[in-house]
Amino acid sequence: MALALSTKSTIKLLEEKLFSLTISYVSVRERHKLNPKPRLRNPTWFTQKHRVSFTDPITADNQEFLKEVVQDQCNNVPSEPPKDLDVVWRPGLQRTGVIARKIGIYPMWLKNGKKISTTLLQVLDNQVIKYYAPESYNPMKQRVGRIVNKKGCLLLGAEQGDPSEFTREYCGIFKDSGVIPKKTLARFFVSPDAALPPGTMISALHFRVGNFVDVRGLTIDRGFQGVMKRHGFKGMPASHGVTKTHRRGGNIGGGGEKARVWPGTKMPGHMGNRYRTLRGLKIWRINTKYNVLYVSGQNIPGATNSIVFIYDTKISPKRPTEPVPFPTYWGGEEVPENIFDKDLHEFGEPTIVFKEQ
Repeated sequence: MALALSTKSTIKLLEEKLFSLTISYVSVRERHKLNPKPRLRNPTWFTQKHRVSFTDPITADNQEFLKEVVQDQCNNVPSEPPKDLDVVWRPGLQRTGVIARKIGIYPMWLKNGKKISTTLLQVLDNQVIKYYAPESYNPMKQRVGRIVNKKGCLLLGAEQGDPSEFTREYCGIFKDSGVIPKKTLARFFVSPDAALPPGTMISALHFRVGNFVDVRGLTIDRGFQGVMKRHGFKGMPASHGVTKTHRRGGNIGGGGEKARVWPGTKMPGHMGNRYRTLRGLKIWRINTKYNVLYVSGQNIPGATNSIVFIYDTKISPKRPTEPVPFPTYWGGEEVPENIFDKDLHEFGEPTIVFKEQ
């Protein structure tokens, strides 16, 4: 009996001490990075481009003299193709692309009277800066798997700039090629047979009238937009009980068994500022004087005066079947100022032809 009472008193004493304790804790939340940026290595030509401008006391005559010196040291453009480059084009070989500028939209008419819309793309002063062989080219992100036909990398520059405006590291990219520093650089993957020596000029005659090309450009930055402008939604009625949801997206279907929102659901968000490619665009006309390509369509991504990249099309039915300038057009023959497609109406021709009976 005495043992039972002592046990009860001990338990009661422990309970009192337990309830008298105050437990204090601090909530610590872990830091999680949502969608961390991939750790990629920048290419060799990705360096700081512009330097801090200084007001140097240079007279106008000295500035002209410096420009003449730069012009003499650079512009060592090969006028003739290399003697060891005698590869004949065949289907399956990949040529280089070009850097162009979108300069506007122009209507044209076919011989049957149909009206078409074309976009004018001016090929800038493209020059080869460097060529990376398939063995020496080390991409930023390694591809997993076995690559059968390895491609080389051709670095092109466009739009000549003032060397005094660029940094020393950026100008060092153009040192071995003998080319004046360019404002825009781009890489193109080519077959090893389509490699070009540094300094080679590429004009609009790199393409032929009637061929199909793919155009890649940066879309216009629209900022944060709703579903009506971003995805073309109809919107809700203006009356009949609709309150403050006229331009809303409505039900997104997050209920039921899934109890979540599927990835890729059309919702408001950032619109534009993304690289997009239009494929299978036909070349209707080429102006050889100003290096302008008249390409079908008026929805080429990018604003007016923006930079675009033109490639040979990847669509199988539209790939060229006849020989094209390979690896590029070297010149040496006279060409007309304007080259038209056979189905295109030229304004110098009569529109109505009367035949004698």
